[in-house]
Amino acid sequence: MDELILDLLEWLNAGEKTYEEVMDAWRTSCPRLTVWEDTVDAGFVWRRPHGSTSMVAITAAGLDHLVRHRPAAPASPRATPASLHA
Repeated sequence: MDELILDLLEWLNAGEKTYEEVMDAWRTSCPRLTVWEDTVDAGFVWRRPHGSTSMVAITAAGLDHLVRHRPAAPASPRATPASLHA
């Protein structure tokens, strides 16, 4: 499961996505495959309202987890709010 979480974090590290994009790519009906839910519960992503949708991006904790487990991942997020780095 952690490899899938890392895949999701790497995908989000390229730039924030709409909630709909994330759900289209990562939602599953399998109760044993809870990548999105586990990533949210761990605090690795944030979601903010944006017009009629929401935007999703990697948090500082998610970036830290990604870099620790995939050192080749880029070291700086593109869409994490500065307040999450404090």
